Amino acid sequence: MRNSLADVVSAALRVLEAQGLEGCSMRRVAAELGVQPSALYHHVPDKQTLLALMADRIVAGAGAAEGDPRRFCVALRDAMLAVRDGADVVATAAAFRLGASEIEERLAALVGADGARTLLLYTFGHAQSTQTHLQAAALGALAAFAAGPPAGGPAVAAAAGQTATPAAVAEAELEASFGRGLDIILAGLR
Repeated sequence: MRNSLADVVSAALRVLEAQGLEGCSMRRVAAELGVQPSALYHHVPDKQTLLALMADRIVAGAGAAEGDPRRFCVALRDAMLAVRDGADVVATAAAFRLGASEIEERLAALVGADGARTLLLYTFGHAQSTQTHLQAAALGALAAFAAGPPAGGPAVAAAAGQTATPAAVAEAELEASFGRGLDIILAGLR
């Protein structure tokens, strides 16, 4: 059976989830599909194009929040955080102007080109920072998690409906921090 472009993108996302961005090579994607790496080039000319298609797939659901730039950015961040290294993939593709331009265009219709770029850079950066923090915490690489929750942390977690584990506290605070930053940017745009 011959693979389609959608099959190639799906395989790349499976490799991304299993290996992370650094381990997501054309060779591994080909192995996931059971084909030779050269077979991938019938669908994509290079890894950068595949990265752009992966980014587009990752953020595809963010469009459901049309009309409200705050909800749009929250949905975009959630979509990136739902995929291992998703924020890195989307931010890289956007930085190289390889993909996700439709997202920028839709946001620009709401807040103008400069506002859209500012919101996207903030959303990408915050999502990358959050993803790095959560991955490091999951690996036990953050000493603060061994010491227990920070002062006032359980209240933040409880407000978010989560248990007061250090990881839940951190995740709730990161989400709250993102919302506060969005509010500051949107107030400035108004």
